[in-house]
Amino acid sequence: MQAPLPLGSRPPVLRMSAVDKVFGADIVALKGMQLDVNQGDFISLLGPSGCGKSTALRLIAGLMTPTTGRIEWSGGTGQGDLGVVFQEPTLMPWTTVAKNVALPFRLRGKSGAEVADAIRNALDLVGLSGFENAYPRELSGGMKMRVSIARALVTNPRLILMDEPFAALDEITRFKLNNDLLDLKTKTGCTVIFVTHSVFESVFLSDRIVVMAARPGRVIRTLEVDEPYPRAEAFRTTPEYAAHCRAASDALHDAMGIAA
Repeated sequence: MQAPLPLGSRPPVLRMSAVDKVFGADIVALKGMQLDVNQGDFISLLGPSGCGKSTALRLIAGLMTPTTGRIEWSGGTGQGDLGVVFQEPTLMPWTTVAKNVALPFRLRGKSGAEVADAIRNALDLVGLSGFENAYPRELSGGMKMRVSIARALVTNPRLILMDEPFAALDEITRFKLNNDLLDLKTKTGCTVIFVTHSVFESVFLSDRIVVMAARPGRVIRTLEVDEPYPRAEAFRTTPEYAAHCRAASDALHDAMGIAA
């Protein structure tokens, strides 16, 4: 897999332009949201609760529509090019790992036999080869999340949306899945928008951090993490990582209305 193109020279995937989202008469979840997503980006949306991070993902996924503004896909594509990973794995407990991963294909009317190779490949990518016939109740929390990621990857989407997928996991499992997610990015070249509350997670994973403030939800700063991929665990102990974490922490404090 070739390294991603430098920031600023990647082909466009998606643009959010002046997007507002208002609930009811006066609850402004997003105000003037601007976001350019390019091929190979790993973008983290970082901000306090209530700043509209998850709302932005739902708008991109087509689960709701903007009150004003536009969301435009390059090349005329749309939600069919998406994979989505939620905070909870949202697996069907009554069926196997393989059939859970096959769900996007089933919704498109394809049989299990037609997509068996794609399912095996997706499970291999997330380190779950041999678990095709296991049931969710037999898996750990981290393994369930891997199944959810495999389901998002299986159709080879242009864009993967991840809404705090590791928030409920213990720190050791979370760090391991952070490492594995970057390994997946290297292998597949996928484009990711990742919602998180964690400065440390956002810096480790991202090449761009979009910092958001609440009431109304809006972008206040965009930070580039101009460190090369792949990033191994040793990156967490470097001066460069510490400097990026300080910058992201300062921006997050500003977003929360606290003097850095």
